[in-house]
Amino acid sequence: MHPQDAPSAHRTTTTERGAFALARCTCGWTGPARRSRERARTDATAHETAAASTA
Repeated sequence: MHPQDAPSAHRTTTTERGAFALARCTCGWTGPARRSRERARTDATAHETAAASTA
């Protein structure tokens, strides 16, 4: 199997846009804009956990 054929891992990041923080994933998922950076990180962790449980 070639590396490009392997399923992509879900890697999340948080970015800031003005007063808001957003969680984003390499799969294209984007969480809601949050004023709390901690809540945006929690959204990202929850997405990774959900993706891992369905794999």
